[in-house]
Amino acid sequence: MRIFLTGGTGLVGSNLSRHALSQGHQVTVLTRSGGQQLPPGVACVSGDPTRPGAWQDLLAEHEAVVNLAGHPIFRRWTPQTKARIRDSRILTTRNVAEALNRAKRPGAVLVSASGVGYYGSRGDEEVDESAPAGDDFLALLARDWEETALAARAAGARVVLCRFGVVLARSGGALRTMLLPFKLGLGSPIGSGAQWFPWIHIQDLVRVILFALSEPGLEGPVNCTAPGIVRNRDFTKALARMLARPHVLPRVPATVLKLLAGEVSSILLTGQRAVPKKLLDAGFRFRYPGLETALRHLVSDEPEV
Repeated sequence: MRIFLTGGTGLVGSNLSRHALSQGHQVTVLTRSGGQQLPPGVACVSGDPTRPGAWQDLLAEHEAVVNLAGHPIFRRWTPQTKARIRDSRILTTRNVAEALNRAKRPGAVLVSASGVGYYGSRGDEEVDESAPAGDDFLALLARDWEETALAARAAGARVVLCRFGVVLARSGGALRTMLLPFKLGLGSPIGSGAQWFPWIHIQDLVRVILFALSEPGLEGPVNCTAPGIVRNRDFTKALARMLARPHVLPRVPATVLKLLAGEVSSILLTGQRAVPKKLLDAGFRFRYPGLETALRHLVSDEPEV
């Protein structure tokens, strides 16, 4: 399979590229910065995904597209940052969809990233892919991001909307940020600790994306979360236990986190009990369905992907 990838230098994209190459696929990555950070064997095309360009003609030659590009979310949300977060996703996805529509390739598939933030704050409610969108910043962003991707259906492309949970990987993302304080015995729950923590191991997320590319019956929104979802307090206990470190510090108060991080703290203080119903119904088998086995692998010396 020939796969065209935006956001290929990020955590998910770089792991996906390596795994796809090992499975015999061809991978082309769109990047602004050249191919220095790309795995050997990946083809590189220069361009800005938020702007139309010659890269769209190359994309149109591929039967599979994975759209992961987007400005990082975990930083203080000023009005300018919010605009950049939104534009990086909406404009890129619009250009990707337009390229697919111009190509008019029957049987093409687009896997486009989204997030379980689509559901907003839902408390203890279990949400599958049929649940409606929330009404906060991330929920409205995810809704519009997905609607933009669905425009690729106009030319007959199959569109899969991968709603990511928290991606656990030792080489980047949330877990790497948490490892040092937990190794020092300074880890603790956030806020009440009762909020749900929808997570997925990087290996399973990469496998989900490749599964979505090859599974003709899978389309529309797909929750990319492990079946063994836990609350924040249970996640922190499990991580401390895996690292053989104490877990005795009091919770980080919500007021303190809001003061330090601002509005972005809402991601950590609320969560979604998002279940991967469509993946399980489609027969996908998670390699790491439970948190204990996932963390045991990620804090070991075994290869990540």
